[in-house]
Amino acid sequence: MRLDLQEAWSETANRQAGTGQRAKWFRASEAKDRDALEGPKLRGFEWETFEGENVQSGFARWLAALALFVSLSAFGQTAAQNGGDFSIKLHPKTKVPENAILVKGAWSSASDSATAVPEGGSLTNNVYRNRYFGITYPLPPDWIQKYTGPPPSDSGRYVLAQIWRPDTYKGDARGNILITAQDMFFTPLPATNALQLVDYTRNHLQADYKLELKPIEIGGRTFTGLAYWSPVAELHWYVLATEIRCHAVQFVFMNRDPKTLESTVLEMSKMKLPAEASPTGGTGGGGVPVCIKDYASDGNVIERVDPIFSEQRFNPVPVRIIIDKQGKVKHIHFLSAFPDQTKAISDALNQWKFRPYLRDGQLVEVETGIMFGRAPHPIARARQAGLQPHLARRGP
Repeated sequence: MRLDLQEAWSETANRQAGTGQRAKWFRASEAKDRDALEGPKLRGFEWETFEGENVQSGFARWLAALALFVSLSAFGQTAAQNGGDFSIKLHPKTKVPENAILVKGAWSSASDSATAVPEGGSLTNNVYRNRYFGITYPLPPDWIQKYTGPPPSDSGRYVLAQIWRPDTYKGDARGNILITAQDMFFTPLPATNALQLVDYTRNHLQADYKLELKPIEIGGRTFTGLAYWSPVAELHWYVLATEIRCHAVQFVFMNRDPKTLESTVLEMSKMKLPAEASPTGGTGGGGVPVCIKDYASDGNVIERVDPIFSEQRFNPVPVRIIIDKQGKVKHIHFLSAFPDQTKAISDALNQWKFRPYLRDGQLVEVETGIMFGRAPHPIARARQAGLQPHLARRGP
């Protein structure tokens, strides 16, 4: 049967002719008699059977590779225009702004800026000052604060300051000083004051840490303290704690050299603390409000308005308030809350009315804490945290 075909021999097929096979191809549209065609078909090409065997030429593989190359080239050009992985026209760089929070969740805030808050301390001229706690702490020479602490946690934990040696310091005993505070109104641990808090830490130290020195008296004030070290890491910690305004304020010193650590601790003799500060006291009074846990109970609240939230959330919202001598809410401090929660709770608390508080026959202001939302589970938090100061950032 005669076929009117345009034939062409594939160079690739000729190279494979060592087996006695040849491949020839043609356009199927030019075939006058399609019934005469034999063999497998592939996208418009029909293959002739030669010497009784089907031959799939290397030319077909070459043609498929060519088609794939053309497709990838077209895709690359499209991607280049659209700024994809093959792009040669890169988008201009967008610089992330410094000191800016791109995604902000629950945060600390206050109803006014005039009233001091625990996280409001600062380091100026080598002196750490915290107006809320009444602390003035001249630092040892060659110590700086690189970063400010994070916002307080929803369990009332503060990192007030992180202090260490500058990068230019050439000595080996760099170390750091960590100043923290635990709001005793919201602690998940079984403790009511600084003494019990340190005792809990001592009793729950991991097996890798060993107790060592006993606490010492500094500047005429007795701190409750804890000293321990890690034989594996060869690091020593010294923890000194006192209570101020119902917060356990801790000074955590870390260093590799025990002598340098001791000399740094002794520098605390220059520190000034309020008269109320003590491991088991620190309930305010004098020039600051009296702090009373759970004062916002039914017996002390005359008028109460529940907050109306615009969005359902499941985070704890710890709030400290100051009640003036007439029983009205004077100041609101949110340890951790979303903006919509802050507004809803503020609108409600401003309508609350408390019984005025008398101490020694005198009306005084009261500071107390209220937990809105879902409170943290005490046992779960205690097991998770363990309240070990060494787990905080160590620094260089």
